[in-house]
Amino acid sequence: MPDVTTDITVARDQAADVRFLDDFAALSAFGATPAGGVERQAATAEDGQTRAWLAAWLAERGFTVVNDKVGNQFGLFEFRPGAPYVLAGSHMDSQPRGGRFDGAYGVLAAAHAADRLRTHLADQPADAQPQFNIAVVNWFNEEGCRFKPSMMGSGVFTGKLALQKALDTTDVDGVTVQEALEGLGELGAEDVFGGGREVASYAEIHIEQGRELDKTGTTLGLVDSTWAANKYEIAVIGAQAHTGATAMEDRHDALYGAALAVVAVRELADRFGEELHTSCGQLTVVPNSPVVVAREVHMHLDLRSPSDELLAEADALLRKQFAEIEVKAGVEIERRFAHTWKGQLYQPGGVELSGAVADDLGVSRMLVQTRAGHDSTNMKDMVPTVMLFIPSVEGISHAEAEFTADEDLCTGVDVLTETLARMVRGALT
Repeated sequence: MPDVTTDITVARDQAADVRFLDDFAALSAFGATPAGGVERQAATAEDGQTRAWLAAWLAERGFTVVNDKVGNQFGLFEFRPGAPYVLAGSHMDSQPRGGRFDGAYGVLAAAHAADRLRTHLADQPADAQPQFNIAVVNWFNEEGCRFKPSMMGSGVFTGKLALQKALDTTDVDGVTVQEALEGLGELGAEDVFGGGREVASYAEIHIEQGRELDKTGTTLGLVDSTWAANKYEIAVIGAQAHTGATAMEDRHDALYGAALAVVAVRELADRFGEELHTSCGQLTVVPNSPVVVAREVHMHLDLRSPSDELLAEADALLRKQFAEIEVKAGVEIERRFAHTWKGQLYQPGGVELSGAVADDLGVSRMLVQTRAGHDSTNMKDMVPTVMLFIPSVEGISHAEAEFTADEDLCTGVDVLTETLARMVRGALT
């Protein structure tokens, strides 16, 4: 493998950091919230503005920008016509009043890393060009807050989610994914990859969204595995009644049943400790009137664990608790899986490659698991994949207080640049 470390990463001057941080500030202005976060849910106007900015940035630097049939946004650059691509990126959609680093950092880091490779190799002779081409990706709807499930774009890309099912998915106002993307002019007409254009490998860098790197003072996390997750859509069905006139024993209060379910899910986490994370969110109460006993409550629950066996045990206990709640509250609980994945390992080759890069660049590193889902969770099942974390201060994420220091942001770009430089030269194939 040619030694590209000195040429690309170590030789980077301070101006490269300034350019990256300036671009990150510009990107963070789209959908900016007063407390320093962003709100740009998938296929909203703010998301469209962000996508337009990225498209212009890539096109200005010679990348071919194209969207696929579910709105994944790609910037393609050829070193060797007809060769497969090393793909790198993340997502730029956010949670409501979310953080400005989650996802967006990974897309911009990939764009800057790819552009450094482009610049470095521009004057190289044909026989010195790398084995693979480079591509940047902004995955559609990773967050899953406006449209469910999460990781939708990479799910369709990897064949885990049917395209038409994704396009027909609606938000709370009944707007479909297809309508929202068409309204922004962001729905592509081709598959982009497949046929004559293939992906050789994938890399993603992300803030940790956890505390391990921050509390140990480590700069880089090498993700070697992912927690398993069960996500459920729950409907608690009761009967509408008057809040004053209806006797307590005659009530079938869906909101009471839902409250018991929320407590039950938290108690599961207390029972298993740090080996199980649980949550409940997005409650919709019907009819949501101050003088009406609720007839329905719809909500989302999730259970996550590093152990598939523990997750199955927790799922069985949850079923038992729901049956008891049905009797106690006089309601019915309907449950279906919205999205599930098993705990899995990332390929050792990707971990070894990124570890070697960190060592060569003098960057402290440690192995970490990802408790959250990422687009790399899908991609690792399709091609050799590298997943990297940089510190997230106090582990805060999906919130406006999310923060990562400039030095860590820039070091992450260095590591990703060098990792991609080795990947385009065939390090993972």
